[in-house]
Amino acid sequence: MTTTNQRLLALDILRGLTIIFMIIVNDPGSWSHVYAPLLHADWNGLTPTDYIFPTFLFIMGTSIVLSLSKRSAQSSKTDLLKKVVWRAVKIYLVGLFLWLWPDFDFGEIRWTGVLQRISVVYLLCALCYLYLSKKQQIILAVTVLTAYLIIMCFVPVPGIGMPDLSVPEKNWAHYIDNLYLPGYLWQETWDPEGILSTFPAMVTGLFGMFAAYLLQRTSDVVKQMNSLFIFATVLLVLGDLTKYIFPLNKALWSTSFTLVLGGISSIALASCIYLCDYKNYGNRFKMAHAFGVNSIFAYTLAGMCTLIFYSSSLWGISLSATFVEFALSNGLSAKLFSFLYALFYVVVIWIPVNILSKRKIYIKL
Repeated sequence: MTTTNQRLLALDILRGLTIIFMIIVNDPGSWSHVYAPLLHADWNGLTPTDYIFPTFLFIMGTSIVLSLSKRSAQSSKTDLLKKVVWRAVKIYLVGLFLWLWPDFDFGEIRWTGVLQRISVVYLLCALCYLYLSKKQQIILAVTVLTAYLIIMCFVPVPGIGMPDLSVPEKNWAHYIDNLYLPGYLWQETWDPEGILSTFPAMVTGLFGMFAAYLLQRTSDVVKQMNSLFIFATVLLVLGDLTKYIFPLNKALWSTSFTLVLGGISSIALASCIYLCDYKNYGNRFKMAHAFGVNSIFAYTLAGMCTLIFYSSSLWGISLSATFVEFALSNGLSAKLFSFLYALFYVVVIWIPVNILSKRKIYIKL
């Protein structure tokens, strides 16, 4: 009943849904008019928007195992390492390009960011796959999350004292970013994709790898889903317990956040396997699949096309602002029109992505 292609279809669809939601939350018609669930939590706490990036890293971890396990039979470990490093470098450079686009002001360069974190997590997780056993990977994940919790919650910060996780400026992540992270910082003195929080983000990728190992244990779809739901339950319970010590916090990628989102991502993957492999509904998600097979390209294109659909530098007016202002001037819901414009932008990006998908052109870095 289950084939490798079906399992990859489920993964591609989940990846595509993640990219679609990324575009929706990154590109509203107006940042002044956004529904609360489409915004990140201000600090501690969790919103649906906070699910998106961790889910993508989780999927990436799953893809690493499924991809490299195939290639390892045909290529040496050294060759795989070269390909992994080169891919990580390319993704990182695209992230820098997107930040610089379109002004290319190198004086305000941001060395961190979404694609930059993806590249680093990809590299670290791929290295773990190539050089560590499954047992060692589990030990690494537990060690990183435990050490991160201890450091962030119980180790005094120089010049501050005991960490205060209720504010952004009184913790080790802020201290290290402010001291060692060069270039432009997203929050002036710290960055949500900063140095220290990259380590628990790597564990999110490792959780995705663990999910892939569960899938590889059997070809029985029901057993696969059950294994993923059990894995999710363990992570969710641990996350629920640790949140009382280290609150749910996406900006810090807290230990509880890593565990909870690992559980949610595992449920999301199991749900896609249910739809694609068990119910054979995969062909009903063609739009998501088109985004999923060209995910980095779609994300990059969405970042570049804001020059046309959001900026006033080309037309003298901002199309997005004009659309939302029309709603305001006619007594309509500005939040609704802001959301509708984000959906419109998803369709704009889908058009070229769908053309590539139909022609079986996959732009992979």
